[in-house]
Amino acid sequence: MASNSGDNPESKFLTVAEVAAMMRVSKMTVYRLVHNGELPAVRVGRSFRVLETDVDEYLRKSFYNAG
Repeated sequence: MASNSGDNPESKFLTVAEVAAMMRVSKMTVYRLVHNGELPAVRVGRSFRVLETDVDEYLRKSFYNAG
């Protein structure tokens, strides 16, 4: 689950709720992405934190042409 985006000191960690709001999906969807390894995350206690740059990268890679 290593990511090169951790090199950026401007990186911002987001909660699962913030990621869900940003992607307009449910928190359960974000948890599934994290547990499946599709979205890198850091466990802090009993919760997860996701780098904003990793969310941006995931969304960038997820685009496809529907035509």
